Amino acid sequence: MVRRVLRIIASIPRGSVLSYGEVADRAGLRSARLVGRILAETDDDIPWHRVLRADGSPTPHLAAKQTALLRAEGVRFRKGRVVA
Repeated sequence: MVRRVLRIIASIPRGSVLSYGEVADRAGLRSARLVGRILAETDDDIPWHRVLRADGSPTPHLAAKQTALLRAEGVRFRKGRVVA
């Protein structure tokens, strides 16, 4: 299960994002929170910054860093949320 989640996150292309729920669905999990827990216990080698909350906003305690990393990849934000 952990490997599946990490594989999905690793496959998110540069400049793209998925929500925690989308990652959970693709991994066959019922809980988006579980995806968050897995990411919290993983090193920075995985592109964690490409996983956002369901409303397109960054993770609150990492918002500045996550937003900066995504903007560097060309992801646009408006009012604190990713613009599709």
